Amino acid sequence: MNSVRIGLAGKVALVTGAGSGIGQAVARKLSDLGAQLVLADVNADAVERVAGAVANARALSMDVSDVDQVDRVIGGIGRLDVVVHAAGVDDPVAKEWIADAMLACKPPEVTARLEIDTWRRVMAVNLDGTFHVLRASLRAMTSGSIVVIGSSSAFDAPTGYPHYSASKAGVHALAQAVAKEAIAFGVRVNVVAPGPTETGMAARTPAVMREAFSGSYATPEQIADIAVFLAGEQSSNLVGAVLLANGGRFTS
Repeated sequence: MNSVRIGLAGKVALVTGAGSGIGQAVARKLSDLGAQLVLADVNADAVERVAGAVANARALSMDVSDVDQVDRVIGGIGRLDVVVHAAGVDDPVAKEWIADAMLACKPPEVTARLEIDTWRRVMAVNLDGTFHVLRASLRAMTSGSIVVIGSSSAFDAPTGYPHYSASKAGVHALAQAVAKEAIAFGVRVNVVAPGPTETGMAARTPAVMREAFSGSYATPEQIADIAVFLAGEQSSNLVGAVLLANGGRFTS
């Protein structure tokens, strides 16, 4: 990608969830394009390693579910031109329940077994965390682009994964509503909705579930390419878009 055409050289970019997976891949690509990076992750050691491996980056520890921490960290950055919000969680226990049911040739029973703390944790990180980051970022930005990593699960709502699907559907609606508001102030908000991607979350997916999936998993770099496109000037007419990135698994 040409850094002049993308228009990211010298921009100050915050990447959440930068310690691994899609966030890490986004950080590498933004660094290659000359952005000044602020990398945040709840795993301080992981994000320090990523920041140490790329140019023009500093690492910060941040739990997106903690509103006071998000306000403090983002409020202390100063100038902010680009935000890529990639932080999120899944539920490996629910995946094990689904896998067990598949092996037993039975339908999964997840919703009735979900603990309220599990529901709240997924919502706190995925949905509340997105609100926290959007709000703090809009307070700091005078123009620029925000890219949120959503999920194709918001559309196909996989059986046995109600909390994750609901959290990501909420993320999409939240981002689109905010996009209509923020564009009046010069900030574009868009969403990438990946399908299965080779991240740490995917590594926790039981083998039987992976084998049942007929398509191929995306690489973090493939999803990062879309995020960087949305962050840059080539996508200047895209506002409130939700771009499916699932390799043709389905279309909306």
